[in-house]
Amino acid sequence: MLIEKRSGRRLMNQINVVPYIDVMLVLLVIFMVTAPLINPGQIELPSVGKTANPPVAPLEVSVDRDGKLMLRDRDRGGAERKVSRDELIAAIRDKQKRNPDQAVVIAADKDVRYESVLEVMDMLQQNRVQKVGLLARPRN
Repeated sequence: MLIEKRSGRRLMNQINVVPYIDVMLVLLVIFMVTAPLINPGQIELPSVGKTANPPVAPLEVSVDRDGKLMLRDRDRGGAERKVSRDELIAAIRDKQKRNPDQAVVIAADKDVRYESVLEVMDMLQQNRVQKVGLLARPRN
């Protein structure tokens, strides 16, 4: 009978990472040497022509503590004038006849009830004003 002798080798359950580190260092050196030699390409940026019509300044509707409405049209001097709800709608319709994309921003005092601002927004929406925004002052 032949008795087989087991070899003295044991199974390794770990990966030897030293060769991988050597390869990484060689690749790093190659990239560090070749990177300065590469010429960057030229980028052709697109050009934009000038628009025929400059953007229109939005109408500003201010709501004060008492619920009174003030209208400021920056195209016509920018002075605020007190208006009623009917006058506000008439002024906005007049501006929309000339420019259908006329924007309207609403500015309200910080003490104004939220309901007053929503009423103005609702009134503008019922009269088909598409672009309505809220005006806020940044904190200092």
